[in-house]
Amino acid sequence: MASVWWIWPRLSVRTWPAIAGRVGVLLGNQILTLAALALLLNNYFGFYSSWGDLFGTNGSIAAPIVRDDQNVDPAQEPAGKVQIISSAHVPLITREGDTGGRLQRVVISGATSRLSSPAYVYLPPQYFEKKYATTRFPVILALTGYPGDAGNLVTRMNLPTLAAKAIDRNEMVPTIMVLMRPTVAPPRDTECMDVPGGPQVETYFTKDLRESMAATFRVGTEAANWGVLGGSTGGYCALKMSMRHPEAFSAAVALSGYYKPPIDSTTGDLFGGSRQLKDQNDLMWRLGNLPHPPISVLVTSSKKGESNYKATLDFLDAVKPPMQASSLILPSGGHNFNTWNREVPQALPWLAQQLHMPDGGTSSATPTPASSPSS
Repeated sequence: MASVWWIWPRLSVRTWPAIAGRVGVLLGNQILTLAALALLLNNYFGFYSSWGDLFGTNGSIAAPIVRDDQNVDPAQEPAGKVQIISSAHVPLITREGDTGGRLQRVVISGATSRLSSPAYVYLPPQYFEKKYATTRFPVILALTGYPGDAGNLVTRMNLPTLAAKAIDRNEMVPTIMVLMRPTVAPPRDTECMDVPGGPQVETYFTKDLRESMAATFRVGTEAANWGVLGGSTGGYCALKMSMRHPEAFSAAVALSGYYKPPIDSTTGDLFGGSRQLKDQNDLMWRLGNLPHPPISVLVTSSKKGESNYKATLDFLDAVKPPMQASSLILPSGGHNFNTWNREVPQALPWLAQQLHMPDGGTSSATPTPASSPSS
């Protein structure tokens, strides 16, 4: 801005170069202002984590970072399709000195889809206790919106600490969480589906993820042991994948989700020209034309400030047994982290309470029922 004040008087003469210079200065100021605004919006919503993420040059593999836990021996890490990059304690503020478990930065690869993606895995403190040494745990997959950054689930939504506190208060049984973004094949927005001739993202989440996690961690492998939670695009993915694959997920939470995938420059042609495939990924079409799956879902919206409010009511009205639907409707809110942070303290325990400890697993914790979300 200071340079504009310095150069503007020098461009005040009535010559073509000076006029062109003034136009250039004005255009430059507009571009810089828009760039600053875009940067502020990106920092707030967490759309892209880097320039490489924006332009699709990062690939899908996270670069290794320095391990921040000197007690972890890489030679002792379990072999499998999950590469553990780093591990850190999750603080539990309720009791000084106690740990809320561990958060591991990982890369999860899929054998069938041949896709890999960075992620975080939250392991509750019970995972490391002797009395749980043979226990397998239920799992919640948490997804961001598009394009998203899995780190936002840690830094902006604080999911590991919220889970640790809920477990400590007996609102949740000890539960493992996998924190990811739905953009497994960046920069394309696949809406979590197997694209004809393209990335097989639905297979990655509904098949590969479970197999890779089971090869590395003590997790349950039945649908009753797995739930999925997501915001925006992640919310649509959570509903879609549980409805299409009740053998993979028995429960889902959609925070400000939508009910059919958009088609735009970020998605390209998701259906390969198939009307049948397009219908099958439209959740309202599924409710109107296919048997309802035996799953439980929770959808959220706001009466003022969210564009999905009417569509959410229509979705709730269309659900029939054996599918069960609950809702969490705020008086006002928006399509942003502030709104989701108001919903997650109820939504996360609700989802955990829909899941079952795997057969043969034991837990001394009996969850205290959370407030039942309702419209």
